[in-house]
Amino acid sequence: MAFSVSPDMTRDIIIKRARSACPDDPPYVIQCASGKAILRCSPESKEDAMIMMSKIDPLSSPLITSGTLRKIRQRYPELKQAKNRPG
Repeated sequence: MAFSVSPDMTRDIIIKRARSACPDDPPYVIQCASGKAILRCSPESKEDAMIMMSKIDPLSSPLITSGTLRKIRQRYPELKQAKNRPG
């Protein structure tokens, strides 16, 4: 799932707050950049992920749910990861 998040949110902040909010089964935070975040969760825990994000960042809102990162990153190119370059 992709979410819009507060501009000051980072992946580390989301991880820390998610672990506090859901210590038993926090969703995996894939990426956070440009005021957006990608979380991995099962279809069954989609609602829980949305509730958790609204608790840890009241300004967050869900943007898209997709089974693939490719679709999310096509819709939101700012979430494309930089390619590893030698050097």
